[in-house]
Amino acid sequence: MKNIAVVGTGYVGLVTGVCLADFGNKVICVDNDPKKIELLKGGTIPFYEPGLEEMVRINTSKGRLEFSLDLSYGVKESEVIYLAVGTPSRSDGGVDLRDFFQAVEEIAPLIDSYRVIVDKSTVPVGTARRVKKILEGGAKKGKEFDVVSNPEFLREGSAIGDFMRPNRVVVGGESERAFEIMAEIYRPLYLLETPIIRTNWETAELIKYASNAFLATKISFINEMANLCERVGADVQVVARGMGLDGRIGTKFLHTGPGFGGSCFPKDTMALASIAKDNGMEARIVQATIEVNLAQRKGMVERVKRALGEIRGKQIAVLGLAFKPNTDDIRDSPSIYLIEELLKMGARIRAYDPMAMENARGVLDGVEFTSDPYSACQEADLAVIMTEWNELRELNMERIGELLKRPILLDTRDIYDPGEMRRLGFTYYSIGRG
Repeated sequence: MKNIAVVGTGYVGLVTGVCLADFGNKVICVDNDPKKIELLKGGTIPFYEPGLEEMVRINTSKGRLEFSLDLSYGVKESEVIYLAVGTPSRSDGGVDLRDFFQAVEEIAPLIDSYRVIVDKSTVPVGTARRVKKILEGGAKKGKEFDVVSNPEFLREGSAIGDFMRPNRVVVGGESERAFEIMAEIYRPLYLLETPIIRTNWETAELIKYASNAFLATKISFINEMANLCERVGADVQVVARGMGLDGRIGTKFLHTGPGFGGSCFPKDTMALASIAKDNGMEARIVQATIEVNLAQRKGMVERVKRALGEIRGKQIAVLGLAFKPNTDDIRDSPSIYLIEELLKMGARIRAYDPMAMENARGVLDGVEFTSDPYSACQEADLAVIMTEWNELRELNMERIGELLKRPILLDTRDIYDPGEMRRLGFTYYSIGRG
């Protein structure tokens, strides 16, 4: 068992802290937001992640997990300090590290004996070396510490499973002592034979960006193929299956849609392009991935125009607001982009999402939110499916057709069968299926 502090209780920090506590460690999650800490102490999770609330309750009740506003307390009581502070994008696509480095500066003078400082936030290559320099300048003379890069690979909606049963754990550093401590923390994963990659800081930092950029590239590639399929009369779902059966390619992330979103892929692709630029090169494939993704979003607006002609004054039902199912995250959501563009063009929007409507209310003006998908479709000129929630996979389409002014459906996730939709009388638009 280790005494661990996790600085930052956002998505990554909270999931990391709770899962480390579930491994049997004593974990203090620290944040400077009083409202957030008050909610967490009361057992309320400030975002939706399946299973997380129950794990917080269990580990809090067993005394393995606590929440605090006191950074000094967290550092002094812990041998290992995970940094999970937010690292948002700057306007130029780079990473804003101000809050991250401020946390490092505040931690430095609190080190009173050996500590391992773990970079868990997604940070540019070279950050761990900067962390070491800051700590060397701020720590009390003679106090020992090591810095480790331990990037996260958590998918929203399945983060607990990703942490507890990961494909790999990456640990970057330069100290055998720190490597041994990290190995002890992740010892529960040895029974699962989880690969532990030991490397230097720069390699660990780049593994995270390279992984997300590659997955984003697969998404942009299949979306570009979908657009080609529409022009030549091919079926992108069969194309994707034919590609995916090749073991060198694989089936995952070959699903068409309105473009990738969320807090990781858009931010990390832009950051990787920025890192390359800062080092005197152009990441051309990554840049193309970003450009194709933006074009795919714009293409959804064009599809609505194609379906309706004049947009002004039309009532449109948008089903799904989160960037993916099983989360309430609307950051960089293609659905939010589409709604904002349609509102500019004079459309009237009714929207439904099982989890993300409260977050959407904070960023969308002039949208009517409904309690179910059927209410959203009442007397609408068009229904658009934007998120593949299970609930939206099993709609009563006959009822939807009756509720719409005319049965017109834009299915950006290719959930429904085109032949069946035509049989039900729909004018049906999908992505890459002719």
